[in-house]
Amino acid sequence: MKFSFSSEQEEFRSNLRRLLAHRSPTKEVRRLMETEEGYERDGWRAINAALGLTAIRIPEIYGGYGFGFGDQCIVLEEMGRALLCAPYFATAVLAAGAIMNAGSEAEKEALLPGIAAGETTATLAWVEDTGRWDALGTALTANAESGEIVLDGHKSYVIDGHTADLIVVLARAPQGLSLFTVDGNAGRLTRRALKSMDPTRKFARLEFNRVTARPLGTAGAGAAP
Repeated sequence: MKFSFSSEQEEFRSNLRRLLAHRSPTKEVRRLMETEEGYERDGWRAINAALGLTAIRIPEIYGGYGFGFGDQCIVLEEMGRALLCAPYFATAVLAAGAIMNAGSEAEKEALLPGIAAGETTATLAWVEDTGRWDALGTALTANAESGEIVLDGHKSYVIDGHTADLIVVLARAPQGLSLFTVDGNAGRLTRRALKSMDPTRKFARLEFNRVTARPLGTAGAGAAP
């Protein structure tokens, strides 16, 4: 099997490469690396708006373009080439992917348009201090309390977790592993930036102390069969 990008995709790549060369020169990368946030929101919004980058894989009915993963791979390759300091991977790949695959129709209608428009940054909080990705690595709990769902525990190595507007969280609920969403500024949520070997990609540790959450998708469906 032979695979190659189409002429339209290569044109998109060229346009993106020129944009990033202008917006993400070495001097700017080094400057942003030294900041705690790791990027500037206004600058990222300008880059995103120029080519609608966070909308690429999101279906049209939710405000996106509905393109394939091959198109998104171009974005990831070029951002890596430019060492762009931005929350694209956490927002458009991890969080948006989780919402598209796990969310109900109503949840996708509520959450995806903001990501597609570049108004919402997001991330996926999965791993804990052990660094395990399997089901046994999840100790953070989700329980009903006074008519609400509250999360208790922690998540580690969360990409852009210290700045994200929306956090998709894997937790252990009575029904089994489940996904939830939490606002980045939620009460009793503590976010602390971690040091990383690659300062162009920021990580955070999140502490949940009875943090109010909303379910994402079907309870107990957070683990593959």
